[in-house]
Amino acid sequence: MDGDLKPKVVHLRGGAVSIVIDASGPGLPVLRYWGPELSEADAHIVGLGFGESLPVNSPDPVVPLAMLPEAATGHMGRPGLRGHRTGTCWSSAFALTGVAVTAGTSRFTAVDHRADLELVTEVELAPSGLARVRHELTNRGTTAYVLEGLEVALPVPPHADELLDFTGRWARERHPQRRAFDRGAWVRESRHGRTGHDATIGLVAGTRGFGFRSGEVWGIHVAWSGNHLTYAQRLPDGRSTLGGGELLLSGEVILAAGEAYRSPWIYGAYSPSGLDGLSAVFHRWLRSRPQHPVPDRPRPVVLNTWEAVYFDHDHARLRALAEAAADVGVERFVLDDGWFAGRRHSSAGLGDWFVDPDVWPDGLGPLIDHVEALGMEFGLWVEPEMINPDSDLFRSHPDWVLGPAPGVLPVTIRRQQVLNLAHPAAYRYILDRLDSLLRDHNIRYLKWDHNRDLVDAGQDGLASVHDQTLAVYRLLAELRRRHPGVEIESCSSGGARIDLQMLEYTDRVWASDCNDALERQAIQRWTGLFLPPELIGSHVGPSRSHTTSRTHDLSFRLATAIFGHLGLEWDVSTATDEERRQLRRAIATYRALRPLLHGGTVVRVDHPDPSAWVHGVVSADRSAAVFAYVQLATSVDAVPAPWRMPGLDPDRSYRVTLLDQIGPPATAGRSDPAWFESGSVDVGGRVLGVLGLPPPLLAPEQAVLVRLDAVGEPHRQR
Repeated sequence: MDGDLKPKVVHLRGGAVSIVIDASGPGLPVLRYWGPELSEADAHIVGLGFGESLPVNSPDPVVPLAMLPEAATGHMGRPGLRGHRTGTCWSSAFALTGVAVTAGTSRFTAVDHRADLELVTEVELAPSGLARVRHELTNRGTTAYVLEGLEVALPVPPHADELLDFTGRWARERHPQRRAFDRGAWVRESRHGRTGHDATIGLVAGTRGFGFRSGEVWGIHVAWSGNHLTYAQRLPDGRSTLGGGELLLSGEVILAAGEAYRSPWIYGAYSPSGLDGLSAVFHRWLRSRPQHPVPDRPRPVVLNTWEAVYFDHDHARLRALAEAAADVGVERFVLDDGWFAGRRHSSAGLGDWFVDPDVWPDGLGPLIDHVEALGMEFGLWVEPEMINPDSDLFRSHPDWVLGPAPGVLPVTIRRQQVLNLAHPAAYRYILDRLDSLLRDHNIRYLKWDHNRDLVDAGQDGLASVHDQTLAVYRLLAELRRRHPGVEIESCSSGGARIDLQMLEYTDRVWASDCNDALERQAIQRWTGLFLPPELIGSHVGPSRSHTTSRTHDLSFRLATAIFGHLGLEWDVSTATDEERRQLRRAIATYRALRPLLHGGTVVRVDHPDPSAWVHGVVSADRSAAVFAYVQLATSVDAVPAPWRMPGLDPDRSYRVTLLDQIGPPATAGRSDPAWFESGSVDVGGRVLGVLGLPPPLLAPEQAVLVRLDAVGEPHRQR
């Protein structure tokens, strides 16, 4: 539609959400509205704007707030494009030349003849209500253009005056932090070369005091697995934006004549009903993808061998572990680190992806055959992007390592360096080795680890995190093409590479290396704000945590892990007979509940007592649910606050039944509520959602689970 600026107003609708974009001006399109669904008539009025007051000592024309803000329009905040041609053409001034609109999508083309640049902005709104936006910049000039940043800006209204984002570290990922949405910019940068332990999985702006079930919220996520940034900015005139994109290192992207750069997708969701509504938008979209696990392809119960045997790869011990795993109901057995050449400890072997003949003289085949004979799939741990200096690969090809200059290595981290997958020979080597492993063995699952930040990562003297990230995507895509039946987990020192672009190539994420059930309550709670439970690996560790040395009852460990993709990270061959019985019962219960847990709507309750958390999953038709009451610490109140269970049909009755298959919690009161003593009670959905049930008085670090099943027909109130 070049040269045709109609339609002047673009209205995208989906999931009871409207996005209205003003394309009537000569410059870049302006997102006028992002919120509850509008009629076409209202959208047209909103799209053309109502005019604005002009303050004293401001630019004479009204300054538009485009999805790519420009200084040329009078914008004095963060620019959407930063770049130059050896110091010139540093300020863009794009003119809109084309608009194309189809169902749920729009594409805006603009040209800056002064700087010889072309910009294409794509905006999509899915039926789930999830929006995504990205830019593509093309160099139409004859000289090189140095790109320093290309970011998407999404306006949010002034009444969104509080911010929520996340931070963390290894074994304590994705912990929330709140602040007022003040004037100025709140910028979060991740320079780890991967998503990062401390990176925010999302940035949310909302009405003051918004919670899980209340308040209007707008949230964004940057879908990129390398360096990236997110920001919230409120200008002195009160206008506010959320934005982000890839964080480019100096000289990392230099566009030759005719070359283009495409920014990552920025995903956005609006909810009028708090954070749970935002989660529902993201979860619906992820579940709509063709590759997403579905009820006829359920998430198998996993046993991962790391915390069971570490590097002790003794064939007899692993056979016994596999037998114990199958006995309690495990469906997938994953052999972790230590199987390949020279890998007797974490300081050597990375890069030498050959089965170690000293440890496995007959290869992996006998173990795989044994695992399959027990009725389980076999999976394998790999870390293809890393290399140990103590490896045959490094000794043969030191030039395949990322570094700031030829022959110069960065500081080691975990006694590792990074293999340069943008190097064609290195890429071919890794692809061939992984392809051979998958071709020669019946491996149904790869635990794909990534244990090192990309520090000082370059090739031929140029920064190379961008190229490395794209090479990893190509590698994963090619392996998926060659081996479509193999599932891949994104593991990165635990949860350091969790983003929606990585999930285009993988089937689940490892939320954290910490299996401490108390820590996991928070990690899974906030990872689940954007990802549904079936994508979040959640394992039961041994009674004493590997990472924190904290001890927990098996019932609490199970009550925590059951709300994700359940697995075990424990030498269950050493478990007592009673522990094995408890595991069998709990795993059987999980398998029965799997369609509900992995297909229902996630509910988190704004519980008045911070020492206890309440959460659950409600089926799509609201006929069934599972809820947990989790006592994190000792309460200041002698009698616990009622256990409310929202999200149910208020006009139906439910039978509430204790899920005692995971084991009884330790209680701390003189007596327990009658319904808890009896094990079940019939209660109306309205009562459960508004008033709730009295919970038992639990000891700290204990949990109670209940299943709810609708009984009888709905009885609508007059």
